Amino acid sequence: MPANLSPEYKEAEHAYKRAREPRERLECLREMLRTIPKHKGTEHLQADIKSRIRELTDELAAPRKGGRSHASALRREGAAQVCLVGPPNSGKSTLHAVLTGSRSEAGPFPFTTQSPVPGMLPFEDIAFQLVDLPPVAAEHLAPELFGVLQSADAAWLVVDLADPATPEQVLAVRDELARRKIMLDERWPGERAVAPADAGAQDDDIFRVRLPTLLVANKSDLDPEPDEAKVLEELLGLRFPALCVSAKGGSGLGELAPFLARALGIVRVYTKLPGKAADRSRPFTLRAGDRVLDVARLVHADVAGSLKYARVWGSGEFDGQQVGPEHRVADGDVLELHSR
Repeated sequence: MPANLSPEYKEAEHAYKRAREPRERLECLREMLRTIPKHKGTEHLQADIKSRIRELTDELAAPRKGGRSHASALRREGAAQVCLVGPPNSGKSTLHAVLTGSRSEAGPFPFTTQSPVPGMLPFEDIAFQLVDLPPVAAEHLAPELFGVLQSADAAWLVVDLADPATPEQVLAVRDELARRKIMLDERWPGERAVAPADAGAQDDDIFRVRLPTLLVANKSDLDPEPDEAKVLEELLGLRFPALCVSAKGGSGLGELAPFLARALGIVRVYTKLPGKAADRSRPFTLRAGDRVLDVARLVHADVAGSLKYARVWGSGEFDGQQVGPEHRVADGDVLELHSR
């Protein structure tokens, strides 16, 4: 990172890292370019920012059926956005259709999926957005694929256990994405895993995206060996968490959503008005470590701006305990927000 970056630039960069919607990220990039000091030490970073601005601008302008762009059609929904990546014919589209009820087109030939297809995977009183992406292969890479991955929360690397070419395909997918600064990462925020030796240097490039990744070993009905996924990871030297499933047979599918809730550290918080029962129909979804203030921001910016304290049922020492904005919330908490 170049030296002598202004506070305004650092604030814009921080906003970019937190932004998820493509248009919001584009505005942050423009602010980064506007505020970055113009000297030789920042020339490379300026070029990277300009390149990313062009990519996002093209992504937002890309035509789509119905007159919408790819980016606008993939507005984030649910507790997290999870992208399905993998080589051709790994069963991604079939898996996506079974889990979400989507119309993701599946076929016996490669590259059936031509553009990102969103769908919702329900889990208890929340849902995760699953996005079926075009397959990753050196000879055919859909340009919009990378824009979607840039803002995703996690990835499922879907592979065909019955295909003898799977080891080479997995490495090809990983390497193709890495060349575009999309890194598939074995570490998940809600799981206690040992960090690799080079973890300290992973954030040198602000445009490098690290996606927590689950290896979804599909078509286990065709290759029923229970340890096949572990053998595959040992062979490749990978350490992704792995689940064996069968999109057609249904085995293992019930483990996918609970894994996401646990591994992403999903926290559900409910709100109530004084003297009223809690609204448990639609929880606010946060992450482990988030605070009362973060809940208030999800309710409304004005609520967050005037927040004085909250009463909490759940993670407090007693029901209705008064807590400050920095109190860390826990899954199942009920909050009563009080303004100045």
